[in-house]
Amino acid sequence: MLKEIGYLCFFSLFFILSCNDEDHSEPEKVEFPEEELYAGGKLGTVFTSSTFAYEQPTPAIEIAGMAQAFKVGEYFFERDYTQSKEGLFGGLGPLMVRRGCTYCHPNYGHGKRQTEYRANQRGNGYLLVITDETDTYLSSVTGMPQTLAVRPFKPPVDETKIRISWLTYTDEWGNRFPDGEAYELIYPEVTISEDAYYVPLEVTKNGVTTTVPYANVRVKLESTVGMYGTGLLDAISDEDLKAEYVKQEQAGVSLNPAVFANGNWVKTYGNTTHPLRFTYALSRGPLQDGAGANAIWNITNVTRSNRRYHYMTNTYARVASKDSEVQAEFYDCFPEQNKTGKVEDDIYNYLMATDLDVEMRDDSYRDFMIWHRGLAVPAARNLDDPVVDKGKKLFNQIGCATCHRPSWTTGEDRISDPSGFFEENDPRLPRYPNQKIWPYSDMVQHRLFMQNDIRTGWCRTTPLWGRGLSRLVTGASDRLHDCRARTVIESIMWHGNTRSDARKPVEKFRTLSKEERDAIIEFIESI
Repeated sequence: MLKEIGYLCFFSLFFILSCNDEDHSEPEKVEFPEEELYAGGKLGTVFTSSTFAYEQPTPAIEIAGMAQAFKVGEYFFERDYTQSKEGLFGGLGPLMVRRGCTYCHPNYGHGKRQTEYRANQRGNGYLLVITDETDTYLSSVTGMPQTLAVRPFKPPVDETKIRISWLTYTDEWGNRFPDGEAYELIYPEVTISEDAYYVPLEVTKNGVTTTVPYANVRVKLESTVGMYGTGLLDAISDEDLKAEYVKQEQAGVSLNPAVFANGNWVKTYGNTTHPLRFTYALSRGPLQDGAGANAIWNITNVTRSNRRYHYMTNTYARVASKDSEVQAEFYDCFPEQNKTGKVEDDIYNYLMATDLDVEMRDDSYRDFMIWHRGLAVPAARNLDDPVVDKGKKLFNQIGCATCHRPSWTTGEDRISDPSGFFEENDPRLPRYPNQKIWPYSDMVQHRLFMQNDIRTGWCRTTPLWGRGLSRLVTGASDRLHDCRARTVIESIMWHGNTRSDARKPVEKFRTLSKEERDAIIEFIESI
């Protein structure tokens, strides 16, 4: 009996110790610099990883006492605009790309992949890119072509005649890693029937306008990027941006010769000395005259005090003014317009006027820009996870960090506005001086030589910060300029063309084990 009790006590003790070992063992943790959590620096980061992660104000907004203005500015992003001249959201049209911002930026994030082009569809961040065979924009439609119009006007492009086809692509490796894991690659081809165009197909080069044969017209898609963190990117100094270009040029990296060559800028923003930093095409300089400041006007055609004209082409105005159906309804739809008895002239003069009534008040635009410059970046997540840490090390080892530069330190954040609305270092806007930020972008254009590539082939390195939350926030995790990559794996493998600037990292990525590849993905999703 004592012997049996002894055995019972032994096994009970063994069981308790075993349970204690299992229940109380701590998972392995990794030490990392705390600063890496603060993707947007101390002034630009929020520790929110919910569905609202992309729409939070930065700590700088709170510090500056701009919280209420931020909330007011947010309304102008979230609301649809109307044709009415009354109220804060009036002034839509006569042509527009969208009725409001959230159609393109679902929950403030990247646009979603679409199978059709519909401007009234939420989440459709696609913008049409219509060029001739030399990648020159058609001058008869705007750079962001409009597919919506208010009565009696007709849109320059009939969107019901736009077709998006998703085709499969097989790379040189047969869409398969050496260990047998397969992946799929798809890309869009877009066609617009000839009868969809309300305006003639024209292109202007060196001041001379010529007609483009329909067979020479090319159509591509570009999707919108997330809104968050753009104020922090604006705070990177012009000098530091140039230093990055110089470093890459000296290292033998191929740079866009239209932007930078021989140690200096070939092209800067407009008539300024500011380098180009925003949009895939690097078409914009300082944020105060950048993508959002431009879009709140040209997407909706809502005028403001420094933009008292329509986003429109002269060609469209000529065609619409001669349209008998437009002429028949013009005065009924626009009774406030001048009536000279020459309806064609009145329509043309209205469409091309540069002294239109102001529809967006100055204080509204100020609040909008406080909001735009004040959007925070979500903090990095799971950096103490051994798998994420392993992925981080591999990400750097195989060369991904060459283009996806991990961090920058902002300068004094000398606010500039080439449009003249905001004064130099305007105190009405939040600022982010001397912040170490982690966007994972070198802010430089590179080429990937993808099938049916982006216009010109040159594309600015997209910041990776916060993208791991995209599926939670927006419902989709599509990547790259036209949302062709549905997963991180697909995005990486679209970098693998033999002529791609990222070819070597992709070759190294392919040689990794599945466990190592998955670790890199985990890391990318964590930042």
